[in-house]
Amino acid sequence: MTGDAVEISTDATIVKMSGRITCQGILRDGCGLVELTLPDADPQQRRALAGSKSYSYDLYRGGALLYSSPLLTLRETRRAGDGALVVTGAP
Repeated sequence: MTGDAVEISTDATIVKMSGRITCQGILRDGCGLVELTLPDADPQQRRALAGSKSYSYDLYRGGALLYSSPLLTLRETRRAGDGALVVTGAP
């Protein structure tokens, strides 16, 4: 699923981003995970996300809510080859 804006709520902050955003379910080592690929975030946003234990997010396209996630446990934050920020979580 793709959107153009996301609002991510962590235990300490709310991060809002716009641009091309992709949300997909993946299976890794027998666990179902959600992988959220975000535009390049500023360093403070990356640190806020990486330092969180859990998060939830709302994905939008054209101002309309597409998906509202349950509370997810943060598993990983990493950079994709194109510089995008990838956040992986599990229910």
